Amino acid sequence: MFNIALYNPAIPQNTGNIARTCAVTSCALHLIKPYGFIISDKLLKRAGLDYWKELKIREYDDFEDFMTKNAGANIYLFTSKGYKNHTTPQYKKGDFLLFGSETAGVPAKIHEALRENRLRIPMVPGGRCLNLSNSVCIALYEALRQTGFEGMN
Repeated sequence: MFNIALYNPAIPQNTGNIARTCAVTSCALHLIKPYGFIISDKLLKRAGLDYWKELKIREYDDFEDFMTKNAGANIYLFTSKGYKNHTTPQYKKGDFLLFGSETAGVPAKIHEALRENRLRIPMVPGGRCLNLSNSVCIALYEALRQTGFEGMN
């Protein structure tokens, strides 16, 4: 369906919740190192509960590895520095929705590489950002809505 990519995820509970969301929506989860936890962390698997075994997961050594292995893919970066609203693009199956670290977002080189595909979820200016797992759900369900929730009931 869609691909959820996390750059340098730091909080295992968020990644676990996102893993659960991916499992119930038939989306692949792409994790870009380094992580702020060990992939076998109890908190990570506990948040994903028994959904972990149903998850399509791919790991990458760094952002360059991710880009090389997904060359030609349509990748949207969700960031508070985005220029377009998350509802603006016309999402297609197979698109990548990329999210940065909970604590640091993504580095300038990633912002530059995906300059034309930077999106933001509207929030009150000057405030804190949404929780990562909530942001993933908002973005993913907009993409699923646009594609008619195909294969879901």
